[in-house]
Amino acid sequence: MYHPLLKTFVYIVEMESFSKETQKMYITLISVMKQINALEEYLYIKLVNRTHRGIKLTVQGQKNL
Repeated sequence: MYHPLLKTFVYIVEMESFSKETQKMYITLISVMKQINALEEYLYIKLVNRTHRGIKLTVQGQKNL
């Protein structure tokens, strides 16, 4: 399955951060967060846990990566 939001998901996992992703793709932090939220809603699962230190994949996120 390919979904356009998967690209953003893969990038944030590689960078382990939303903010580093925004620098790489030249988009706002809010846009990245909205894209991940939309992907989670589309898949009906939570992919990442957001912390003040970055992101961590959930079990479901690891399975879907």
